[in-house]
Amino acid sequence: MTIHVDLVVDAKGLTCPMPIVRTKKAMEQLQPGQVLEVQATDKGSLADIQGWAKNTGHQYIGTIEEGDVLKHYLRKANPTEVREETTYPHVIALEDLQKKVENNEQLFILDVREEAEYAFGHIPGAYHIPLGQLEERLNELNKDETIYVICRTGNRSDLAAQQLAEKGFTHVFNVIPGMTQWKGTITKGGNEQ
Repeated sequence: MTIHVDLVVDAKGLTCPMPIVRTKKAMEQLQPGQVLEVQATDKGSLADIQGWAKNTGHQYIGTIEEGDVLKHYLRKANPTEVREETTYPHVIALEDLQKKVENNEQLFILDVREEAEYAFGHIPGAYHIPLGQLEERLNELNKDETIYVICRTGNRSDLAAQQLAEKGFTHVFNVIPGMTQWKGTITKGGNEQ
């Protein structure tokens, strides 16, 4: 399959949030209707790119996997289609969440990182649903429970929190900045739930 692209972004070897940061910068260089190819090796970039496109109005066309490289294709929206990128308004500082964990408060922490990221270290008791699976697994979550959403840096968790709010979850907090700054105890291995 040959796809005509107007600009290629190399984000291979980069992890969240860098593929999105590079995508945003490249999108500014394109004219409406032009196509961007983002090459990435971070498996989480698929959900990140899809979520970012949905949030901004740009069109996610699709992804082709070639070996361990994901080639994401996006079409720049017309000015009338573009939405200002939003962020989820309800946040909690990572330090505040850490204090709650240390005080043994009953918490529901939702980790939306990819499987490998979660397996290599997560907050004890955190429930794991990768961002790309969230919509199909909403039935695993309780709409009446307070949910603290965490990822690596706060970007994927922001998209997840917005998605949950759109589906009627009213007690959701995005944890910022994310696991990169976590100083508490971590557990390694698969989902504990």
